[in-house]
Amino acid sequence: MTQGQRVRVPRRDVHGVLLLDKPIGFTSNDALQKAKGIFAANKAGHTGSLDPLATGMLPICFGEATKVSGFLLDADKRYAVTAKLGERTDSADAGGEVVERKPVPALSPGLIEKALDSLRGDILQVPPMYSALRHQGQRLYDLARDGIEVERQPRPVTIHALTLAGWTAETLSLDVHCSKGTYIRTLVEDIAQVLGTVAHVTVLRRLSVGPFALDSTLYTLDELQIRKDEGFETLDSLLLPVDYAVLDWPKAALSGDSAWYFTRGQAVLVPGAPTSGRMRVYGDGRFLGVGEIQSDGRLAPRRLLNLPAPGADVALHP
Repeated sequence: MTQGQRVRVPRRDVHGVLLLDKPIGFTSNDALQKAKGIFAANKAGHTGSLDPLATGMLPICFGEATKVSGFLLDADKRYAVTAKLGERTDSADAGGEVVERKPVPALSPGLIEKALDSLRGDILQVPPMYSALRHQGQRLYDLARDGIEVERQPRPVTIHALTLAGWTAETLSLDVHCSKGTYIRTLVEDIAQVLGTVAHVTVLRRLSVGPFALDSTLYTLDELQIRKDEGFETLDSLLLPVDYAVLDWPKAALSGDSAWYFTRGQAVLVPGAPTSGRMRVYGDGRFLGVGEIQSDGRLAPRRLLNLPAPGADVALHP
């Protein structure tokens, strides 16, 4: 090997979910690639983008966990956000250029609560130009950087909870519990519009994703590197089992023939199963994947996994 040549670390099969604390300034893909490299993983994917400005929970799915990552994309999220009132930026956050200034009215808890209440529940949001959505094959953020703005159709989202955490004459701090597809930057702009002013996001932190709750332990990239220096066994101990991604779903425990048929793509009867919806499915001491109840009451496979035999890689849950 010549001087300055990089040593290629062999990739390996790793299965599980890492709750990464995404650092500010990183795209979600930047953080994913960094974590994938630290784990020397063959396969990895994240579960929903965070803006470069944002920090907080970014579940990274390794190996077979990538097969259930899509279900986390559909999950509810919680955020803590701080907004600067009186200034609108082209990106709707502090990373953009100020394009409009507007006076901020005299705020009061009552006035703020009225604005927040108007945006709770089922609402329609117009996605921002600075987003990863596509228009005629191009990312909206690429068009926005070229100074092009296109019409975007409103999309339904649900704001389950919108709580005032603090405020000053020119800032609002909010806690948000929302459905998939919600743009917090757009929500902040809409709140400001109801208040009669403009705003942009200055601080955004994701607190939870679906079954991964507020008290979950997050790991920074620096912490991961330290653990890697201690060996892969120590590093891998930070991973949650694959089934944690759907741990809030009902459980189906299959045995014998039922497990055999299910893993070969066939629907099976599960005594005591719900009448509809998805289930996490176990058999032969392993997490087999996810299934969905059909109209005839049988449980049909929707995503089958090929996890290693029972051992340190897989934990089963009640």
